[in-house]
Amino acid sequence: MTAATAAADTLAATAGAHEHGAAAGLDTIILIPATLLLVVYIGGALSSRRNGRPWPWHRVALWCAGVVAAAAPILGPFAAAAHESFVAHALGHVVGGMLAPLLLVLAAPVTLALRTLDTTPARRLSRLLGSLPVRLLVHPVTMGIVSTASLWLVYATWIYDAAHGSALVHVFVHVHTVIVGYLFTAAIVGVDPDPHPTSRILRAVVLVLTMAAHAVLAKHLFANPPASAGLADGQLGAQTMYYVGGVVELAIVIVFCAQWYRASGRRLERDAARATA
Repeated sequence: MTAATAAADTLAATAGAHEHGAAAGLDTIILIPATLLLVVYIGGALSSRRNGRPWPWHRVALWCAGVVAAAAPILGPFAAAAHESFVAHALGHVVGGMLAPLLLVLAAPVTLALRTLDTTPARRLSRLLGSLPVRLLVHPVTMGIVSTASLWLVYATWIYDAAHGSALVHVFVHVHTVIVGYLFTAAIVGVDPDPHPTSRILRAVVLVLTMAAHAVLAKHLFANPPASAGLADGQLGAQTMYYVGGVVELAIVIVFCAQWYRASGRRLERDAARATA
């Protein structure tokens, strides 16, 4: 082994150690808020139970699964794979940006917060949720546009390649995707109190159009994979986004239809009660 080869090996080993240390530090930073979200929610559920208002344990399970699904794509082996494979990245997008928001929304965190907070903070939170800026932000049309535009900006511009080359940018993009996914899902199938609910027909139209935009993006990526992904890997990743993402979208449609069916049943019961009164 020559001195030059030995020096190159040493530099490579040092770089690998630095990358490993940076990844471990980033994992720690991600795990802290994820753990905090779990502790606060479970603490709220236990507090509600102590106050004589048991919180459904299936919602606790949904919240825990949602937090895990949101964090997993940017932790450990999953995150490392996403930097090497567009398929892994696409799977992380579906798990973190689509499945996790659905699980978190169905866990009804706002309802739990309103139930467990003291009177004054609960009223402040309620007023905030009913304020005009929040109403505009979480409106289905607003979130449909933001959700669709965000995906196209990430995958049809240089942003994906930047995220592919930087763990920090990847985390930032992923967190943005989770937050936007949560707000969009809440606007469509939210179970928390909504002071100004929008019509289900409008929500259905927004959902269908957003699903169509997602499908068009996946087909665009199949024909035009990101520069940092090979042709085969890029096309397989696009198929993953299309088909696996379609499964999550189907789940959202099922939840939406079930909610609409139950709401229609309750309305018919009220109409029948008024007719016989």
